[in-house]
This record gives sequence, C-alpha cells and structure tokens, in this order.
Amino acid sequence: MNNQLNFPFYARLPLIFISLFAIIYALYIAQDILTPILMATIFAVLLNPIVNYLEAKKINKFIAITFTVFIGLLIISGLLFFLISQATSFSDTLPFLKVKFDKSSSELIAWIVEKTHIKEARIESWIKETQKNQIEQFKIGEKINSFGNIMITTVLLPIYMIMILYYKPLLLEFIKRLFNARDFIAVEDVLLNTKKIIQSYVIGLFFEFIIISILNSLGLLIMGIRYAFLLGVIGALLNLIPYLGAIIAASIYMIIAFITMPPIFVLYILIMYVIIQFLDNNFLIPRIVASRVQINALISIISVIIGGAIWGIPGMFLSIPLIAIVKVICDHVESLNAWGFLLGDKLPDKP
Repeated sequence: MNNQLNFPFYARLPLIFISLFAIIYALYIAQDILTPILMATIFAVLLNPIVNYLEAKKINKFIAITFTVFIGLLIISGLLFFLISQATSFSDTLPFLKVKFDKSSSELIAWIVEKTHIKEARIESWIKETQKNQIEQFKIGEKINSFGNIMITTVLLPIYMIMILYYKPLLLEFIKRLFNARDFIAVEDVLLNTKKIIQSYVIGLFFEFIIISILNSLGLLIMGIRYAFLLGVIGALLNLIPYLGAIIAASIYMIIAFITMPPIFVLYILIMYVIIQFLDNNFLIPRIVASRVQINALISIISVIIGGAIWGIPGMFLSIPLIAIVKVICDHVESLNAWGFLLGDKLPDKP
C-alpha cells in the first residue's frame, strides 16, 4: 500500500518557500557555529592528502595531523604578517592621503558643477548626509563583538581541523550508515566527487591568488603607485570573491590613483584591471579553478550574494564550493536531477 501523499503544485509551492525561509533563517542564526566548522572541513579535506602521505611513512596519525595543520597555519600567518607590516607603513601616509583626497574631491565637485550646473552646496550637502549615515551605521559594540567572533574562530579553526582529520573514518562511516546498503555506491561516489571538488577548487584559488597578486603588483609598480605589493595582494584576496570582489578591488585601485596620481591614471588603472580580469576570466579560471566546479555564472552570482547576506564575507567564500557540493548531490539523486541541471553550466542542445 502506497501511503505517500501527492499534493498539487499550488499546495507544494508555499511549503517549499516556507522550508527555504526556515533553512536560511536557521543558517543565519547559527553562522558563528557553522562557518568555522565548514571552513575547517574544507581546509581539512585540502590537507588530507598530506596527512595520508605522512601516515604512509609510518608517522603517528596524531603527529602527522598536528604537523600538517601547523604548517598550514604557518603559511597563513606569514601572509597575514606581510599584510599587517605593509598596512602599518601604509597607515603612516593616511594624513597625507586625506589632504590629497580633500583636494581632489574639491576639484571633482568643481568640475561636476561646471558641467552639470548643479549647485555646489547641494552636492556637499549630499556628501555630508552620506557620511553621516555611514557613521551612524558604524556601531562600536557590534564591531567589538565581530572582532571577538573572529578571535574565537581563529582559535577554534585549527582545533576543528585536527579533530575532523583525526575522526575522518568515523564521520565517513556515519554518513554511509545514514543510507541503505543499495545506495552505498552512490554515496561513495558523492563523497569522492565532493573531495575532488573541494581540493581542486581551493588549490586552483591558491594559484589564481598568486598569479593575480603578481600581475596586480607589477601593473601598479609600473605606474608608480605606492604600496603596490600591499594593494596587489589585497586586490587578489578580493578577487577570490567571485564577480563582486573584482569590482571592489578595481574601485580601491581607482580611488588610490585618483588621490595620489594625475587624473589620467584612473583611466590607466581601469585599463590595467580590465586586461588582468580578461586574462583571469578567460585563461586562469577556466583552466585552474572552474575545471571541477561546473556552476553557471548566474547561479554563482546569486549564491555569492545570498552567502554574503547570510554569513558575510565567509559566506561569499564558502558559497561556490557549497553550491558545487549541492550540485553533486542533485546529480546523484534522480528526483533532484533537474535542479542539478539548473545549477550546471551546460546549455541544452537547440531543438
């Protein structure tokens, strides 16, 4: 006897939206718990081959895991030390940059008034109102709380990574036992593809980050922009946020050029960044990043925006690998194949 209830589409649709709202709200509430666990899981999957190699050399499992995580943290700490040291030097020039910015802003306002005949007082009033709104939105308590969450995450992340790597067999066996024996092959296939996606995606992002850092820094150095290496690395980090990060990085470069260089350099910066993005989007991403994460651009942008709205910047970084894992699951569950097709980047053949 089949006890399954079949609801009409107009009845299922509200249930789907209610379920989605409940899931998204739960993810938002639990962001301080879930984001470090998910980030630790991704890094653990990335470091797992090194742990397996050390274990094959007869090194104690816990020692191999601890050593691998320590080396990974050492590399990240080196990058952070470079950024902090450069940022400290950069902060010494902030008073000079403020003077230059005020002067450049006055010249820009005068040019706008001349070309558009808008009253200067009206433009200045709009700028002051915008600044006031931004200051009001900057709540010290929330910023201190966010800083505290970052510190907690920094401490928990390596602990989670060590525990996930150590209890990997237990976690994998648990996932298998959630399903019937006839589904073991499909479950193993999903786990294998998930591991390959995470490893190839993160490694690809790392190489993309190195190459974009070099290209950004060289371009800024050639144009004589100060702190070219710091700005180049910051731009490469922002570039890791799909689509939106490149726009933010280009805006920062153009503002710095507007403040410190003649106006024509803003155009030079724009041309430089368009060339770098052309190389990135047409050569780097297709070959070293997107070879395994086959998600179409529309879904990528939507997932990045939703990830940012739910979990902030960590959500932007996590959105692409998570949506890629969802696609793998949809591709292996017959009733969800249509959703897997929607997430993918393969266009249907023309009739």
